Amino acid sequence: MQPQTQVKRGLKRAVYDREQINQILDDTYLCHIGGVVDGYPAVQPNLHWRIGDTLYIHGSSKNGLINAILTEGKTCITVSALDGIVFAKSAFHHSVNYRSVMLFGTPILVEDEQEKREALDALLEKFKKGRSKETRPPNATEMKATSVIAISLEHVSAKVRATGPEDDPADLDLPFTSGVLPIHQVYGEFEPFDPNA
Repeated sequence: MQPQTQVKRGLKRAVYDREQINQILDDTYLCHIGGVVDGYPAVQPNLHWRIGDTLYIHGSSKNGLINAILTEGKTCITVSALDGIVFAKSAFHHSVNYRSVMLFGTPILVEDEQEKREALDALLEKFKKGRSKETRPPNATEMKATSVIAISLEHVSAKVRATGPEDDPADLDLPFTSGVLPIHQVYGEFEPFDPNA
């Protein structure tokens, strides 16, 4: 474990179990990539997906941040899911329930054509099982325009909060409501698109 991946605050929320970390990565779609572009820190949202012990991201081959992290040879990627708003008796103890992952690693450009195609297929499969067989595969021009980046999950940790309010004993009898308002990711009905409509 690298010093960066060791949780320093909120130790009781620290998670190093790979199975639990993998589940958080698999349950979420959006990550944030950190790097330095032209001397300034930059963070960019991106889709992420996992194959075994490797996290993948992708983007335009002309993307400034992706090219910067490849040149620098390091990045930090975060993933988070908001699971609930925690209402406490006191304003100070309001909080949220969440699952988050932080990954430090060396971004590697996937150059092998077969590995790249399989990685992109795995992204479609994350959207919907079987989707990679239900769509036109990328052509040579599209493949060239797309960078796929692999980052090992070697240096990774998570933090999870999944409890109720933590009020001070002196506040417990105050006449204010407390509890958790759950937040769920819900998929709606598929809406077909008609370009001729």
